[in-house]
Order: sequence, then C-alpha cells, then structure tokens
Amino acid sequence: MAKKLAKKGNMNDRMEVVLNKFSSRMTSYPPGMCPLVMYRSILQMSMNQSCGKCIPCRDGLVEAERLFDEILKGKADENTLTELKDLCTMISKTADCAVGVVAANTVLNSMEEFADEYESHIKNKICVENVVQTVPCLTLCPANVDAPGYISLIHNHDYAGAINMIRKKNPFPTACAYVCEHPCEKRCRRSIVDQPINIRGLKKYAVDQISADQVETPKANVSTGKTIGVVGGGPTGLTCAYFLAMMGHKVVVYDEHKELGGMLRYGIPEYRLPKEKLDEDIRAILNCGDIEVCLETKVGKDISVEGLKEKYDALYLGLGAQIGNRMPIDNADADNVIPAADFLQNIANGEKIDLTGKDVVLIGGGNVSMDAARTAIRLGAKTVNVFTRKRDDYTALESEIESAKEEGVRFRTLLSFLHLEEDENDKDKICAVWLQPEIVGEFDEYGFVKTEHSSAYPYRFKCDLLILGVGQRCDVEDFDKAGIPTERGRILADETCSVSFEQKEDFGDDTTNSIKNSQGIFSGGDCVTGPSTAINAIAAGQVAAYNIDEYLGYHHIVDYDVEVPFAMPNKCVPTGRAEIEERDPFERRCDFENVEIPMTPEEADRESGRCLRCDHYGCGSMRGGRD
Repeated sequence: MAKKLAKKGNMNDRMEVVLNKFSSRMTSYPPGMCPLVMYRSILQMSMNQSCGKCIPCRDGLVEAERLFDEILKGKADENTLTELKDLCTMISKTADCAVGVVAANTVLNSMEEFADEYESHIKNKICVENVVQTVPCLTLCPANVDAPGYISLIHNHDYAGAINMIRKKNPFPTACAYVCEHPCEKRCRRSIVDQPINIRGLKKYAVDQISADQVETPKANVSTGKTIGVVGGGPTGLTCAYFLAMMGHKVVVYDEHKELGGMLRYGIPEYRLPKEKLDEDIRAILNCGDIEVCLETKVGKDISVEGLKEKYDALYLGLGAQIGNRMPIDNADADNVIPAADFLQNIANGEKIDLTGKDVVLIGGGNVSMDAARTAIRLGAKTVNVFTRKRDDYTALESEIESAKEEGVRFRTLLSFLHLEEDENDKDKICAVWLQPEIVGEFDEYGFVKTEHSSAYPYRFKCDLLILGVGQRCDVEDFDKAGIPTERGRILADETCSVSFEQKEDFGDDTTNSIKNSQGIFSGGDCVTGPSTAINAIAAGQVAAYNIDEYLGYHHIVDYDVEVPFAMPNKCVPTGRAEIEERDPFERRCDFENVEIPMTPEEADRESGRCLRCDHYGCGSMRGGRD
C-alpha cells in the first residue's frame, strides 16, 4: 500500500503520494474502450501540466481539447479534423517545451494509428463496430478463460469446480498455473484500488489442492463417426484434441517424441514445471474422450502428409517451434556452441551435462534464455553471463530476470556481438566471445531504441560453453514439399487456423492434387505465429477445434456442469497482494526441485476475496452471458 497522504509537510512530497496512486489508473484503462476517449484524457493531463508561459501550449491545447470534444459528441465534420490536425502541427512546431510538443505529437500520431475511429465518429457519429469496454482479465487471456468465475469458486473452496471452469477454455490448468505469463493481470481493475489480483497464484493454489487428473472431466458428446488427425502433441495439439474429443469426434495424435507435452515437457525446466504436474493435465486430456496417440512418429518421414490427408476427415498441424536457431557467424557450429532450445531439450531427455567450474556465455534475453541460464547455474557453472544488445531485448518476464539474478546469473546490456575466438588447442571449439560496447540513440518507428558502436574497446569473455538464445523455428520442410503453404519457416494460416492455400500461388509440379485442392487442413500455435507462449498455443488449439467442428458440419456445445457463485459486493478496501514466494536462491540453485512455495489457505482466501467481480459489476453486467 502507498504511503498515507500527510496533512503537513512539503507540498511536492504530498503530491508525489497522490501521483503514485493515480498512476495505477493509467495502467488500468479497460480493454475495448474508445481510443479517442483515451487520447482526450491524455490531452487533458497535458493541459494541466502546462506552465502557461507560451501561447501554443497554454491556449492551443485547450482548443485542441474542445475540437476533440466535438468529435466525441458527434458534432464534428471533416473540417473539424483538418482544423485539429493543423492546430496540433502548429503546437508541435512552436511550443517552447516538451509538454506542448509531445501532447500535440500524441494527437497527430493518433490520427494515423486510429484513422478508422476518427472517420467513424465524424461520418457515423459512433465508435467503430465492437468498440465496447470488456472484462479485462477475460479479454486479455488469449484463451478467454473465465478468471472471475474460477476465482469465486476458489473463494468458495470448490477447487474441482474451479478446475472445470478453467477447462471450459483451457485443458492445461496445472501447466498454466505453473508457467503462464498471466497477461490476464495486466489491466486488472483491482489496480485502481491497490494491485492486480494474483490470478496465476490462485490457479496454482487450486491445482495444488486437487490434481487435475483426479477431477472428472465432463462427459463427451455422442460419437459423430468423424476422425481428425492432429500432428504435434504439445499444448496446441493436445488442446485441439481435447475439445474435438469432447465434441464426440475421434482424434489421433502424432508426435515424434517419446512422451507428449511438446515444449512444456522439453523446453521448460523441471524447477519451473515438474513433469509429474504436466502429466496430470495430459492424463486428464487423454481420458476425456476417444483420443489415440502415436508416439515416436515423425510426419513426413514415418507417414506422409498426403497419407494423413486421405486418412482423416480433417487435419490439424500443431508442430511447435522446437529447433533452436544458430547465428550466421564463423564457428557457430563449434562443439561448445548450442542453441538454448536444444540445450534445454537435451537436459529434458536426460542427458547428463556437468558444467562444474565452466564459464558459460548466453546471448539473448527471452524466457527461453532465462530458462537456459538458470539451468546452467544448476548444472554447476562457475559463471553465467547473459548479453543483449539493447535493454528492450530483455523480453523475459521481469520475475524470471530477477530470479536469475538472485541465483547468480550476471547480466550485461549494450554489447553487440563481434566474433568467436577459436580455441588454438582444439579447432572444433571456441574459447572466447568478443563483444563491442554500444551506446543508445533515437527510437525507431516501432518504439525500440537504436544503438551504435561506442568508442570503448571490445570486451573478451572467456567461454567454455556458448548458448544461443536467439529464437526457434519450426521444422516445416516436409510439409512445404507436400504442398502445405509456408513462408519463412512458418505455415500460412488465417485467424480461424485454416491453412491459407490461396496465399501460395506456385505449389510446384510434385504437389499432389489432394493437397493442391485441399480443404479441412488447419494449423496453429508456434508453427504459424513463431515462438510464443503456452497460453497462446492453447488458444490456437481451442479456436482450431471449434472451426474444425464447424467445417465438419456441426456446432457442438459441451456442458461442463459448473456454475459461478453469486457475486457479493466488494468494499474496495486497499489490501496487500499475496505473492507466490520462492525458495531461498542459494538453496534452489543447487537442484531442480520446484522453486515456488505454495500459497497458504489464508493467503488464497484473502487473495480470492480481493476480486472485484468485474464479470458481474460494471461493464460485465452488460454482457448477455459468460461465454
């Protein structure tokens, strides 16, 4: 909780307390609100910041806000928009300080970014279609899981009900409880009061109370006689299989590994996601309906794509992106250079790697890089140095970066790669990495800072093992040869997960007619979007399942037989957020046991009681139903 507002004392200190409280209102802007309303509020804040000395800022911003108001009230025409643009251009060029310049440029940028919204307000006097405030956690969850619903069930101690509520959209309640990046918390309205609800923490509490495979899944619909082939036993493939099986279809899953799970099993270390916990989800999925599994079967080698298409009524390609990228540099194929994804998969497959006393260098700042760095620490590495060129190259969760720092991983930024130094005693290995210091410059059009070489001398870092966390790619070669449209290593599919054959003009003479003229082939997850999160892959599998069902001529609805408790009023009393604590870093860095300490019943009860039930109050009361 922020400091209390003092009745006496320095005025700036007292205002700082108020501003800190108010800043949470900015991060809690609800999804679906009119962007012009948001920009007007930004403009109004800029007006309040004006010192009043220069006319463009003092009077110009007031006039700009008046024009904005006319647009929002439906009283504007094209001349109003032109007047606003000319006015903001003048302010941007003539204002004395950043207050006026930035405010005017913000409005000008909005005219480009939301030109359709301006046009709709001027021509139709309303927002563009589907611009309406929505429940933040529901909207920002890629799979649209009903967070208020299962949080209220947790508050009522109905943990089995909470798990089935999650399963309505996501058959991996346990895996996501452990590793989800929880985008649902990003604009939680509880931030207006104090801090976002710990949604992932509550989900983890539920699956800690009762394992997912002990919670009976809803009864599947009667058999349709249709059979669907699913390529890939990772989160997207198994999600698709789960929903299709629940609808009454028979599903056959093909996976090249010895066990199901994809990157959840082979890409996420044991200390973050214990594999027995993952197996609880997988056992529940396989028990939900008619699902057959073919392991150690590589499509394109052991069975052809054409053969699959002829065998099944529909096909879902959920290949994942499990091949680690290498940098196009000399010595990148040295024996002691390995992509981060390959490194993690080797560990998951039981390979014994002893890094005791070794100096490890890791290039990259994503979540896979953090997993690799923290794994290297646990394998006994003397030093683990992580390097990125820019600060915004650290795309991993802040919590993952902080945990890595606590465990002894060292971070260096503003260093660009120069070259790898070959080991004179072993030409098949490298002995050092050379990096050039950088300085930051202007931001590019996407909002990322540019860098350029510093005049400082390059650094030489001793390296016994170099791990490359520079992305992953999908193995689409055999699918491309079979006529599945691909581009830059990704399968082309639209937002319905239907493979976009019309985007590939030339299929080649070797492509079979069954693929050329194909329908009923769907694809989603990392093989379409590139490497992403588990919840995004799960969302794609869900979308694909329902569209495959429609393609087959059905419109199934699965009854999960779980009701959301009645919403009680929340008094909005500021209350601390219950965090998931981690074991002592000096203890956890020595093993692969799960790092998180479970919530206590008291913490879970208090945290679930903080939920404002936006699904019932506010904009949630305007919805016709929960789905």
